[in-house]
Amino acid sequence: MRKSHPLRRVVLATAATVSGVVLLLSLKPSSDPSSAAAGGAAPPAASAQGGAQAAGTGMVTGDAVKTQYGAVQVRLTVAGGKITKAETVQSPKGGQSDQITANAVPKLNQATVAAQSAEIDAVSGATYTSTGYKQSLQSAIDKANASAGAGSGAAEGSGNAQAAKTVTGDAAQTQYGAVQVRITVSGGKITKAETVQAPKGGQSDQITANAVPKLNQAAVAAGTADIDAVSGATYTSAGYKKSLQSALDKAKASAGAGAESGAAEGSGNAQAAKTVTGDAAQTQYGAVQVRITVSGGKITKAETVQAPKGGQSDQITANAVPKLNQAAVAAGTADIDAVSGATYTSAGYKQSLQSALDQAGG
Repeated sequence: MRKSHPLRRVVLATAATVSGVVLLLSLKPSSDPSSAAAGGAAPPAASAQGGAQAAGTGMVTGDAVKTQYGAVQVRLTVAGGKITKAETVQSPKGGQSDQITANAVPKLNQATVAAQSAEIDAVSGATYTSTGYKQSLQSAIDKANASAGAGSGAAEGSGNAQAAKTVTGDAAQTQYGAVQVRITVSGGKITKAETVQAPKGGQSDQITANAVPKLNQAAVAAGTADIDAVSGATYTSAGYKKSLQSALDKAKASAGAGAESGAAEGSGNAQAAKTVTGDAAQTQYGAVQVRITVSGGKITKAETVQAPKGGQSDQITANAVPKLNQAAVAAGTADIDAVSGATYTSAGYKQSLQSALDQAGG
């Protein structure tokens, strides 16, 4: 056996010592806070709820949203007008939900911080969790906006947080599922429209994917609920318009005296305009319900939010309703002629119109 040369042993020992020192130096903890954040650690100012927080930082928790597989609830940390952290405090659990949640929630949290709004994509394979997350997220953003006061920049997608207002319309039930619309109003205009509920499953997925972006775009462009239905998506379009109108009504009602609302549908004087919905009048072929906008003591707009549907009723309604709306504006009262061939619809329309006028005080 060959013996190691003494000089060679000394060289090897020295090299090992140097390598060890270099390794120890490389393992020294970083003092750069940005590197800690990049590694997934939360910055100290956004640590635990109720802990020390930097000036201008607030933590807000959204509403718990029930889904088919369990509740989803989101908590945000907002600093300097930006979302610095998003986390879920509730999410579906048990069985396959554990795996889906573990995959989806980190992606949704990351997307929220990147987008700075609830306008984020659903995670593939986690549709229900994603939908619940976005609804809870939006409610958290709404709460942050409401409590921020002057100068807050947490308002969703708005360059002027003080003037912007985000309102969610009522969910409108359709034959294929509920439709619910959320709008952001700023400077008297709809600056953003989005759907928080839409028909899903089967062919509805394709119809919704095609129709909803067009309806959102049309709402912003028109600034009112008087938008055209998307071809092939009649029920979804009708539900969208109902929910959109209810959002506009809410925005207008909360604008307050002297506020330049602009959410009043089609009116140049938002303070003087009033939008009221009449009672639903039941007819032999279905309910009829009318909504009117009254300004300066006159009906400036009339529309139907319910009308008979199905079979021959579709054709009759399509012919009669525009004529009845036009007649209501022209007459300014419910004393209008029935449309030929639509006796029941006309009678129901006039009843609902009169109840709307009664509510408006005209």
